[in-house]
Parts: sequence; structure tokens; C-alpha cells
Amino acid sequence: MNKKAQKYTPFRLITLTLAFLLILVTPFLNSHFRINFIQGWFQSLSIGHLWFVSPLEGLESILTSREIYGPLLVGMLIPVLLAITLGRVFCSWICPISFLSEVTDRVIKLFSRKKFRSSGLGITKKTLWFALMGEIVLALILGAPIFVFLSPPGLVGREIMMFTLFGTFALEGIIIIIVLLMHIFSKRLFCRNFCPLGGLLALLGIKRRLVVEPDLEACLECGICQKSCPLTLDPQKGESLSPYCWNCGSCIESCKASALKFSWKDI
Repeated sequence: MNKKAQKYTPFRLITLTLAFLLILVTPFLNSHFRINFIQGWFQSLSIGHLWFVSPLEGLESILTSREIYGPLLVGMLIPVLLAITLGRVFCSWICPISFLSEVTDRVIKLFSRKKFRSSGLGITKKTLWFALMGEIVLALILGAPIFVFLSPPGLVGREIMMFTLFGTFALEGIIIIIVLLMHIFSKRLFCRNFCPLGGLLALLGIKRRLVVEPDLEACLECGICQKSCPLTLDPQKGESLSPYCWNCGSCIESCKASALKFSWKDI
């Protein structure tokens, strides 16, 4: 690997770990020590007087209740601006499902050197948009915010809270296991193709300012960047500039020719 290549993986793992620890210890601090400065998890998280709301859960609540709640819009503002500016960084740098997927990868690597995982299954990337549209339509038909109750990232926080308060897990937690099994079978299968939240963040980040910019003249066309990409994107074909890219930096780190870099696009 080129010595000039940036090392993003350690920083991303640290960020993912800290984000996971946040939702891991919060219920314990709330229930046992009455420390309520931080409450909730990444669907709805309050830090002091700041309230953060997942854009998809907020949108669902507005559409199904047919009411616009001012504080809800304010709570959605920072996550929406983050996605508009940086793209799907929640997915790669914060999401608890990403953390659990990274842990799963390391456990598999520790106990098995066999490569049994399918790369892409031939599922088109556009499936992500259908997942988003289908989820919103289903919520409107049922009149209930489906993703609020069944969001895998949200379920991680809810299951932690259930275990902390009641010493048990909820049945819907099986969805987390299914998502991780999908990941074992095909790398980031749920994240790549079926996560409605990822779809909405990708939509918001279509014109994002931070992108992974390829230098085609320096490119060796070795394909290592695509193999290193958690979402199996091909930066050589410009897919790092697409809304699907979640700016994790894995391709930059793996590039031997330093033909990829983070770049700020002009407004």
C-alpha cells in the first residue's frame, strides 16, 4: 500500500465504537443513576436541550399523523444537513448495524479463512430506491410509521434498553439477526439494497459536497478499490461520486496509486 494513503478504517472503527457505546450505556445511566442528560438512541436522541430525529422516522411520523410538529422538524434539521453536506456518513461512521457488521467481519476472519460470501448477488443498486418508496407507501397505507418500529438501527438501541430495564429482548430483535445473516451471506446486503433510511440519506446526499474523487490518469485499473468497498461500488467507473457511496474512505485507503481522495465540491 502506498505510504501516502490515508488510514480511515481505524478512525471509522473508533467512531462506530463510541457511537455504539453511547446507546449501550445511556439506558443504564438513565435507569440506575438517574443521569438523563442523554436519552434515547439514534431514532430519537436528546443530548441536553438538543433533540436529534432520524429523517425517515420524522418523515414517516409527519405523513402518517398528517401533522407538522415544529420541534420534530428542528430535530430532523441537523441529520438532514449532515446528509446533504456529507452524504451517507451516518451509515458508515455512526450506524450500530455498521458497528455490528464490522464486529461480525472480524469474528469470521478470526475463526475462518475461507471465503464463502457472495459479492453482490446481481441485485441492482436501484433496489435501494424501491425499498425507500415501498416503505413510505406501506406506511401511508397502514397509517403507521413502520420504520419507527422495525428500523434495524433503531431496534439495536431499543433491544439494549429492553435488556437494561427488563432483562429480556423483544421478539422484533430477530430482525437484527436477519440483517447480520444477510451481511454474512453477501457483504452489506441490507445496507446496499434494502435499507429505507440509507435510501433517504442517499437521496438527500445526491448533491453532497464531500465526495471520493477518482484520478483516472493515476488509476492502475487494478480493481482493489472495488474489492475494498463495503458496498461493492467501483470508483473507477465514477460510482464513488454517486449517491450510493457512503464516504467511508475504504477505497482511498486501499488504493496503491493514491488515485482516490476526499474532495470538497464547490456549491
